[in-house]
Amino acid sequence: QVQLVESGGGLVQAGGSLRLSCAASGLTFSSSRMGWFRQAPGKERVLVAVISWSGGNIYYLDSVKGRFTISRDNAKNTVALQMNSLKPEDTAVYYCNVVLGTNIATLRPAGSWGQGTQVTVSS
Repeated sequence: QVQLVESGGGLVQAGGSLRLSCAASGLTFSSSRMGWFRQAPGKERVLVAVISWSGGNIYYLDSVKGRFTISRDNAKNTVALQMNSLKPEDTAVYYCNVVLGTNIATLRPAGSWGQGTQVTVSS
């Protein structure tokens, strides 16, 4: 059974930084494409960043390019999201998940979700 545990969220002022971490178990992490998603109040959950199993291919949502950096540690089964220059519109619950799909248009989460971690950016 896949378990995903997100951490690192909090309250930060606009322009600040946070580093999120996700610990994964119950899967072959080193061969899994991983991603971060976020869900703002009243909105759908969206894909923010994706990293291939090797770390060699990375995708970012346009609105976070240049500010967010996704990384992974296959030895520790963790994936991280470094978030800099945060904006109020980044406020959301952030989740990690395995990402399926054969191209950018078909990227989607694999299955069950963890509890997420709340990020709140004040103006």
